Amino acid sequence: MILVTVGSQKFQFNRLLQKVDELIEKGIIKDKVFAQIGVSDYKPNHYEYIDFMTQDDFNKRLDECNLLITHAGTGVIVNAVKRGKKVIATPRLAKYGEHVDDHQIQLIQQFDELNFIEPCYDLEKLSDAISKTKTRKYKKYTSNTEAIIESIKEFIEK
Repeated sequence: MILVTVGSQKFQFNRLLQKVDELIEKGIIKDKVFAQIGVSDYKPNHYEYIDFMTQDDFNKRLDECNLLITHAGTGVIVNAVKRGKKVIATPRLAKYGEHVDDHQIQLIQQFDELNFIEPCYDLEKLSDAISKTKTRKYKKYTSNTEAIIESIKEFIEK
């Protein structure tokens, strides 16, 4: 199952929702898709959706999915990679009224440099990004907290 989320901010992300619909219609996406669409006014035709979910419901859907397609929200990306999920992140852009600026581009670049996600800067290339997730190996997330605790343990043992 593919989970699509656009977050809970006051901005729409119709472009992403429309592209997913288009890829399903063309038969490029064959998996079941479920989306959290927030305040977007585009209503998907080929997959189930809900406007908003509780955190528990979202985490349940996230646990069930094998791929997350999302905006570049730090919280949702970290939540997914902590669970070992493959993530495609695409930025909300100011020129489309999707955010106040283009900071999500930089967030995607940082997560990509760490090899945690598959970036998709251009939604016309979303099908390519989906294909790449099937073969690309991503870095496993390791909590800094766990690393710090391990360092303390090693120090104490010495």
